[in-house]
Amino acid sequence: MTGRTGRGCRIAAALLTTVACQPQAAGANALPPSAQRAFGVVTWAASAAPIGEGIAGRSYRMIVHTSVGGTGLRVRVTNAFGDRPLTLDSGYVGLCGRGAALRPGSNRRLTFGGVRTVTVPVGTVAWSDPLPGTWPAGTDLAVSLHTPDAAGPATGHRLALQTSYTGQGDHTAGESARKWGRTTGSWWYLDAVSVRPSRPATGAVVALGDSLTDGRRSTPGLNRRWPDYLARRLNTSRTDVMGVADEGVSGNKVLADGIGPSALDRLDRDVLSQPGVRTVFLFEGVNDIKGHTGVTAADLVAGYRAIARRVQGAGKCVVVATVGPFKGWPEWDPAAESVRQEVNRLLRGSRDFDAVTDFDRVLRSPRDPERILPSFDSGDHLHPDDRGMRALADAVDPDHLNCAR
Repeated sequence: MTGRTGRGCRIAAALLTTVACQPQAAGANALPPSAQRAFGVVTWAASAAPIGEGIAGRSYRMIVHTSVGGTGLRVRVTNAFGDRPLTLDSGYVGLCGRGAALRPGSNRRLTFGGVRTVTVPVGTVAWSDPLPGTWPAGTDLAVSLHTPDAAGPATGHRLALQTSYTGQGDHTAGESARKWGRTTGSWWYLDAVSVRPSRPATGAVVALGDSLTDGRRSTPGLNRRWPDYLARRLNTSRTDVMGVADEGVSGNKVLADGIGPSALDRLDRDVLSQPGVRTVFLFEGVNDIKGHTGVTAADLVAGYRAIARRVQGAGKCVVVATVGPFKGWPEWDPAAESVRQEVNRLLRGSRDFDAVTDFDRVLRSPRDPERILPSFDSGDHLHPDDRGMRALADAVDPDHLNCAR
């Protein structure tokens, strides 16, 4: 399993460096302790993947929702899947008003090493310099970027479940909705935001998963993915873990690449490179099981264990969730169900993880445990609706996210 780390990114400790994605040893921490202190805690993130073609001269105003608040806000821009250097010649962050409009006076210019333009080499990411001021928890930010000569494959996150805005020409400095004539349902060239919380002990949890974590079938625009509900819970709980990074990718698998790299392949870039991470919450596997893939329960649990070894080797904790029911989904059959049941049996009895959360027990119908509870079913028999998403978040024990390692 250790040969799957080639896409991992090393994030240097320097305040503004552009960093190449380099192969790493299994379990290596992609963000050194000095950078952990400098960058604070991740407050928002979305896994990067190819999302289409870059367009020269386009501006993007992307709406993202914070989990934990603090000062010294930074954004991470990404060219992880590009085939040529990406130049961003203007970037701003402000507080959302209505639509594409911002709260007056809130827009702040981004710099990278003290300059306004950054060129991100192929396969790398870049962190901005910290912005002044305090940035609230649980609020919508507008991150505006302009790409003067973008072309070729663009990197971003396709299923944002959030309306963002585009315009031709550089309109990033403006706070009104004028010039932002089109909308997009994806996040472009942006994959993380961090802050320095007021309490130095504050940490974050990364939710590593597939479409159920990505929020598919939850209500767009309302932040009703289960990690969103979890973030709201943590901000009212007595816990040091308050940041939440949603690294769910629709169609993702643990063992094999498909729609984007596998969980094993993207672990370093999407998880270990994020600042302030205390715990990884692993909830995926249904895509490995369904569709006659030939994956056995032993295969999948071995993949979970490989992730746990690398995460724990980096000094972080791992909580794993059981695989939820999906009878009624077109790719369900008794053979896949047998694998799912065996995976869950092995997970419930395993000591390879710091904790196990039984999402199967939360989601399944007592009348037919192979099916999702009708009151939680979004209609496709696999993905929970908003109530189901909330039930998943409510099942997470905050104490399990703050384990000592």
